Amino acid sequence: MDALLTTFVAAALAEWGDKTQLVVAALAARRGKPVLILLGLLLAALASNLVAAYAGAYVNDGIAIRAMTLLVALALLFGGVAGLFRRKPPSLGSGRAPLLVTAFVLCLAAELGDRSQFFAFALAARFDSAALAAAGATAGIMVAAVPAILLGDRLQTAVPLRAIRYCVAGLFLVAGFITAMQALQLA
Repeated sequence: MDALLTTFVAAALAEWGDKTQLVVAALAARRGKPVLILLGLLLAALASNLVAAYAGAYVNDGIAIRAMTLLVALALLFGGVAGLFRRKPPSLGSGRAPLLVTAFVLCLAAELGDRSQFFAFALAARFDSAALAAAGATAGIMVAAVPAILLGDRLQTAVPLRAIRYCVAGLFLVAGFITAMQALQLA
């Protein structure tokens, strides 16, 4: 259960102001049909997080607990540093492709190499639970996407994304530093 809850919280926080959230907000504003957008996001997030989590669980057998804890610290530090930079949503294309396909492709592209994927990898390795880590990260992404879909283009004006992004980045940096100290047994 630790893997599920930890990855859920980490992914839900990491997605605020991130590319995926901006993509679904833009798609909702441009094309409507929130159910199709959520379904495309769900499939993309699930695919991305399953690959990351199973890779993390595979790594679990080959590294020591201190190294796994350091891996989590690095994921948190990466998440903090990445949160300090503004995200620009990718182009939504021409709109000729079916909405489900468009949402899937754009969300998958936004999720590849994303903070949530790193958290799924690191926490699946740490807790040796790929399925729970993937489920938690996917649920966290979905929770962060719902307000974006409901608000559409108003997301960036109705919600202080920059402040949220900076606060979350600071939280990840502090948590990463503390986790690294524990992994290196400096605390």
